[in-house]
Amino acid sequence: MDWLAFVALLAWAVLLAGRGRFWLIERQPIPPIPAEWPEVVAVIPARDEAEGIGQTVASLLAQDYPGRFTLIVVDDHSSDGTAEIARAAANGSDRLHVVTGEELLRGWTGKVWAMHQGLMAADEIAPNARHVLFTDADIRHSKGELALLVARAEAERLDLASLMVRLNCESPPERALIPAFVFFFRMLYPFRWIAQPSSRTAGAAGGVMLVRREAIAAIGGMAALKGALIDDCTLARRIKTAKGRLWLGLAEETRSLRVYKGWAEPWDMIARSAYDQLEHSPLLLAGTVASMLLVFVAPPLLALAGLVKGWLAWGAMTAAYMPMVRFYRLPHGWALTLPLVALVYLGATVHSAIRHHLGRGGNWKGRFEAGRTER
Repeated sequence: MDWLAFVALLAWAVLLAGRGRFWLIERQPIPPIPAEWPEVVAVIPARDEAEGIGQTVASLLAQDYPGRFTLIVVDDHSSDGTAEIARAAANGSDRLHVVTGEELLRGWTGKVWAMHQGLMAADEIAPNARHVLFTDADIRHSKGELALLVARAEAERLDLASLMVRLNCESPPERALIPAFVFFFRMLYPFRWIAQPSSRTAGAAGGVMLVRREAIAAIGGMAALKGALIDDCTLARRIKTAKGRLWLGLAEETRSLRVYKGWAEPWDMIARSAYDQLEHSPLLLAGTVASMLLVFVAPPLLALAGLVKGWLAWGAMTAAYMPMVRFYRLPHGWALTLPLVALVYLGATVHSAIRHHLGRGGNWKGRFEAGRTER
C-alpha cells in the first residue's frame, strides 16, 4: 500500500508540474485590433434544435463585429420546426440563410455531413469569407466574442481558434459532472500544448470554432474528417498535422443552452464518444481504467487508510481541481468530490465500449454512428 501511495503521489507530481499547467485557469490578453476586419461566415449544423436555435441565431446576429458577417443554418431533417424558429429569430435579416440538409451519405457522421453542406453553401453565399465560424445550435454567444476571436486569429496567424463555452452548472448532475468534464478535457488536451507548434497535442471545442478557409482547403475539406465522431479534435489534429496553428480558450460569457436535469443525459454525453477517443482499443480501455483508479480513486482510500503519501496525493488532486471549481462558482469543498466523479466517468467509459461492441455506439439525435478518430 505504501508503494501504491508513492506511485499515486508521483503521478500527481508529474501532472501538476509536467502537463502544461492544465489545471491553471489564466486570463488571456486582449489581442490588438486588426487593420482590416475580414469577412466571416457562420455555419450552424442543426438537427431538432428548437429549444436553442432561436437564441443562437439572435446572439450571432447581434454580434458587435465591424466586418461583413453572414449566417448559414443547415437544417438536418429536423422534425421540431428548427428552420422556422431560426428564421423567426432573424426577424427578416438577409444575413441568415437556411439550407435544407440532404440525406446522410454513407461513411459520413451526421454533424460533419451538415458542416460540409454548410461549407458548400458558403462558397455561394460568402465566397470571400476568410474565416468560417462553426458553432453548435444551442449556444448563446456574447456580443464581443466574434471580434475577439477574429482579432486573435489575425494577430497570431491562427488557422483554428476555438472556445470551450461555459456549460450549464445548476442541477445536481451538472454540478457533479460538468466541471470535471472540462477538467478532464484540459488534462487530456493542455491548452498551452495545443497552442505550441512544436507540440503534437491538438484539440478544439466544437461549440465555437473559427477556422481559416485556407486551412480547411489545405486538409482536403470536410471530407478529411467525414467519419469522425469527435469532429472538433479530429479537425484540430488534421490542421496541426498540416502545420497549422491552433488556439483554445475558456469562454467567460458565451454559454451553452443545453440543460442536463437528470443523470442519464450527461452519462450519454460521455458514453457517446469515450470509446472512440480510445480508438476502440480494449488495451487502451484497460490502461485507462487502471490509470483512473490509481490517479483519482486510490488517493482518498490510501489517505483514509492512514498513509501520509495518500493524503498528499489527495491534496494535490484537490488543489488541481480547485481552479475549475471556482470557475464554475461552486463551494470550495466541491473539489473533494473528484474521486467519486471520476468513478462515474470511468463507468460511462466502460459503458461506451459495451455500446460500441453491441453496435450502438455514437447515438446522437436518433442516429447510431460508429465514428472514428483521426490521429
